[in-house]
Amino acid sequence: MPRTRSVKNSSASEKLIVALDVATAREARRVFDALRGEVGMFKVGSELFTSEGPGFVRELAGAGARIFLDLKFHDIPNTVAGAARAAARLGVSLFNVHAAGGSEMMRRAAEATAAEAARLGLARPRLIAVTVLTSADAGVLEETGVAAGAVEAQVARLARLAADAGLDGVVASPHELAAVRAAVARERFLVVTPGVRPASAAHDDQRRVMTPAGAVSAGADYVVVGRAVLNAPDPARAARDIVEEMEEGSRQ
Repeated sequence: MPRTRSVKNSSASEKLIVALDVATAREARRVFDALRGEVGMFKVGSELFTSEGPGFVRELAGAGARIFLDLKFHDIPNTVAGAARAAARLGVSLFNVHAAGGSEMMRRAAEATAAEAARLGLARPRLIAVTVLTSADAGVLEETGVAAGAVEAQVARLARLAADAGLDGVVASPHELAAVRAAVARERFLVVTPGVRPASAAHDDQRRVMTPAGAVSAGADYVVVGRAVLNAPDPARAARDIVEEMEEGSRQ
């Protein structure tokens, strides 16, 4: 796989993360080859990682791709710290844990990431925490013991917990961006927003969604898009259309 060229579009394109939500390395390479230079980062999630393993993540990173490793680690602190060290060794740019794992788990993950990157002389990956999944709504939270109607409050609570634990940011629905910014005043605290769909796209299994323009206008640092690009007849054209929407949002 040849090395990718740098992103050629506006700063909006650097904020676009395309989810490689495919089953095989062959499919992922096809998407990567179509979108190299068009987007800022590629997300490798559970399906692709389980299918192809860490070697494929190294391959993508070695080809110049910036990788968001979306495995949402959630376990006892010692185990998550070990996973964080392994993620740092892969050369990814960004990875995540579940904020619901608690402050000690997040703090240990952040410390392990920084120590391993320093030991190997690598750039430290940014570590972010998942707040509430965009597939969840108040009913789902109530099933798990969170008070009914408390999505926004739960997101804000977990964002504060992540910030206090030393993490670089959170994953949150664009609908909770204002709540996160109000809860965490720290500069450069990243908010990565899944649940972003172009106006013409179906919502699928996402419940708290917003358009790319709306997400950027609301203050998202990165937006994650998957099926709207992957299922398009021309993925590169679809990505460019999304970037144009994001540029519109940045002017609002």
